[in-house]
Amino acid sequence: MDDELETIVINFEDGEEVEFYVLEETQLMGINYYLVVSSEEYDENDEIECLILKENVDESDEGYGMYSFVEDEEELQGLSKIFDELLEDSDMEVEF
Repeated sequence: MDDELETIVINFEDGEEVEFYVLEETQLMGINYYLVVSSEEYDENDEIECLILKENVDESDEGYGMYSFVEDEEELQGLSKIFDELLEDSDMEVEF
């Protein structure tokens, strides 16, 4: 896999800062979505458990936006299918 993956850093309320690698991204109805994996998980596993981040443009911070985890089941299912198709040509095994 490419060593030059884009990253997104999330600062949690408890002060913890976690870096996520962006594996794929897509746009749906004007909203950017990112398929991400924490840097620790990416380094340790062959099978990767992924998360989907949603960019919240209305809470933008210097043009990059704030991110939230997609938790709605219907939204997750739809996005999972899209990301599955986008990753179809790669040999990466992902789990949502």
